[in-house]
Amino acid sequence: MMKLLSAPPSPFGRKVKLAMALLGLKDRVEIVDTNTADPADQLRSQNPLGKIPALILENGDVLYDSAVILEYLDHLAGGNKLFPTGDARLAVLRDQTLADGIMDAAILRVYEKRFKDPKYRDPDWDAYQAAKMARGLNHFEENTPASPSSLDDVDAGTLTLACTLGYMDMRFGGAWREDYPKLVSWLEAFETVVPAYADTRQPPAPVPDDANVPLK
Repeated sequence: MMKLLSAPPSPFGRKVKLAMALLGLKDRVEIVDTNTADPADQLRSQNPLGKIPALILENGDVLYDSAVILEYLDHLAGGNKLFPTGDARLAVLRDQTLADGIMDAAILRVYEKRFKDPKYRDPDWDAYQAAKMARGLNHFEENTPASPSSLDDVDAGTLTLACTLGYMDMRFGGAWREDYPKLVSWLEAFETVVPAYADTRQPPAPVPDDANVPLK
């Protein structure tokens, strides 16, 4: 079997798990919980960057990051399921990249509170990351994807967007919902069509202001 190195709170890991479910590949992948803060964890020997998710293939090769893993899983499932062909592919790749970027900025804000002593935190840097998130969410609110009516309507871009919004529910108390009603409605439709979204949901765990412990 293949092995997915990930951690339950990771939105990027959740993205891969959703793709596995959508593509019918769950039975071919063992999920291995990983601690990115532990130097002894096998992750650092599998991915030199020490980042999750990483997918260990049956032949021992390793793929990372989530966007690359999704391409491979789509290939295994016959292709053109999460990534369409032609001009539509570029739009999906763009939306995936934007949603990934929002998640990156959100995680950096979480790390700022988890890893740094309060006296060393930089409010301007946090505001810089928050502005990235806001611009990205504004784009999706103004260009909200069509609500899926079946699993065939889900692609890598919308799958990633759903994981982005889910991560903000978990870590930021769902504060985004007040300002983005179109995205709220869209996510409700996504959840209805994609049962695996609820299956991979983590309970809310906002980061306290004085947190300085490593993420797991």
